[in-house]
Amino acid sequence: MQNIQNSTASTSSSSGVSRTGCVAASSSSDSSGARAEAKSSKISDGGGGVIGSGGSSGDSCTLHDPAAAATKQQHQEQPLTIHYLASFHEICVVTALLPLVTLFTCFVTAYVFQYDDVHETHCRVYNIIPSISAITGVSPQRYFWRFSIALHIGPRIPIAFVYKNYYRSQLKRLSPELVPQASWLISLILVLNCIEIASLGGVTYISNRENYPVHERIFITFMVCSLCYMLATIKLNGILNAGQSLNVQQQQSIKWKKFFFVASILSTIGLLVFFAKHRFYCHDLAFSWFAFFEYLIAIANMLYHFTIIWDFPSQYMVILQGPLENISQYLSSRPKTD
Repeated sequence: MQNIQNSTASTSSSSGVSRTGCVAASSSSDSSGARAEAKSSKISDGGGGVIGSGGSSGDSCTLHDPAAAATKQQHQEQPLTIHYLASFHEICVVTALLPLVTLFTCFVTAYVFQYDDVHETHCRVYNIIPSISAITGVSPQRYFWRFSIALHIGPRIPIAFVYKNYYRSQLKRLSPELVPQASWLISLILVLNCIEIASLGGVTYISNRENYPVHERIFITFMVCSLCYMLATIKLNGILNAGQSLNVQQQQSIKWKKFFFVASILSTIGLLVFFAKHRFYCHDLAFSWFAFFEYLIAIANMLYHFTIIWDFPSQYMVILQGPLENISQYLSSRPKTD
């Protein structure tokens, strides 16, 4: 005979539960009683098997900040305002041509009005072409030259970083094994460009008449960094554009970069040869040939940087006012082109 026994037990308990309310940057707490009921049932058979079930419940607090929500909505509704919009192409043209025009002006005025001052050398031999340091080291040409270089250096610093971002935007089309080398070249180009800009300021504001040893060392630094910058840029363009179909502007940029780099190398060789003849042998016209190659180097350097007109033909420089999140959203929604 099988006996079936059912038993049901119920217990109830009450306990105090603390609840915190969150309202608009201020909080208050109050406690209220909460009652929980737990029911358990068990069914046992002759084998003593037990099946049990239980449940629990909890409360949650939701934060609500009307002031923050209103501020966020106000930012989203605030329009973007353009305070400045300029053609990056025109800025680059003016920046590149400014020292070239100034150099020509200094040469003509110094040659015509201060002939004896700009042709004076330690050898005291016959010369017909003054050096760049000579024509920019006399007054008032040195003030004109320094003012021009100050205007030239200002835009060149952001242009150096624009080039860095421009090159980095093209890394995505490279194979993974070429990305580290290209990234290293991009960083190297940025460093060389910045050193070249700083050296240009150094040779401008520390003239050979004031401190010749320092002026000479800074000039050598400028020459080395300039040539290395040109070579690294050409190498990087070769990596980025390998197997790519280039438009006419890109082809022109690369072609003239190579041309001005070769011209700079040949001019540097000529400059070193005639500098040695002038310094150690004081040959007639040796300093004039040295100055001639110095002008070629300077012009080639300026025109090399002038190739930026083909790299950035239709870009603009913009100053926007508005919430940062709105600007980021606006820029991210624009179509991107390489």
